[in-house]
Amino acid sequence: MQPDPAIAAPATPSPGVAVPCARRGEAAVDLPMRHAGTRRVVLRYELQGVEDGPVVFVAGGISAHRHVAASDAFPEPGWANALAGPERTLDPRRYRLLAFDYVGADGRLDAPIDTADQADAVAALLDVLGIGRLQAFVGYSYGAMVGLQLALRHPPRLHRLVAVSGAHRPHPYASAWRALQRRAVALGQLQCADAQGLALARQFAMLSYRTPEEFGERFDVAPQILNGRVRCAAEDYLDVAGTRYVARTPVDAFLRLSESIDLHRIDPSQVQVPVTVVAVEGDRLVPLSDSVALVEGLAGRGQLRVLRSPYGHDAFLKETDRIDLILAAVLRGTGAPA
Repeated sequence: MQPDPAIAAPATPSPGVAVPCARRGEAAVDLPMRHAGTRRVVLRYELQGVEDGPVVFVAGGISAHRHVAASDAFPEPGWANALAGPERTLDPRRYRLLAFDYVGADGRLDAPIDTADQADAVAALLDVLGIGRLQAFVGYSYGAMVGLQLALRHPPRLHRLVAVSGAHRPHPYASAWRALQRRAVALGQLQCADAQGLALARQFAMLSYRTPEEFGERFDVAPQILNGRVRCAAEDYLDVAGTRYVARTPVDAFLRLSESIDLHRIDPSQVQVPVTVVAVEGDRLVPLSDSVALVEGLAGRGQLRVLRSPYGHDAFLKETDRIDLILAAVLRGTGAPA
């Protein structure tokens, strides 16, 4: 029997070898959804890396998309450019890196979307591409939730899971944050100011992603009085974050994917795939206690790695060297410390 190329040993890149080209595609599938019936959806994906190498699926937060890292074919920076690329563990000269745009990310599906639906969409995409089994699924934030659903619902499709800053359920405190963000969007819609509502929601989100310690270091200066109003030092940062988000995100996509986080639930004891759970001390959206509970629920199939970082929930985008060490230990068995 020939080994499945999806889980074959990764190639060892030679010095000076160019990064293999990426390709994009899309596939229309009928997706039975947990809360919305069967819907025809288009799965837009990008596949980058060495031909016939083991496949690693990479998924990020609800703002992430199919373009993970820059390549010759698509040179613009990806959402995880510092986590995937030459000399990183997720080196496209070793692996094929697969990612897709989440179901609902284009804003055209105005219906409840479950993380189970996203996992089923991943499995459907693997069928379309003829990929039997993933070497690994590496998920960050919402992507970690989707990865847990994939491990639960389609265990033959992945060899191992790395779940960073995502747990088996949303914490009620985090759900309350997201509920207020969605109310900000709804208020904007009532005022015919959709963009302003979405920008405000994103600004609320940025406060939940980061920590008071980081804000204390970056913005500890006296406020200014401008045009008779007091303006705090962090407001420029928040304004830029809101403007950038509005430019690339449909309102319905934000609303439905935000809801999807709060719909997420799995029973960890039913997961039969090895899981490395990466938690961040100080993450207010996914508290360390929830990650501990997840690992305990995995009943011997999970291991926990803990990062200490002032960046809170966003640590996976900022502490890229430390995340890479963890990925190396899991995917290549280096035993490197985090």
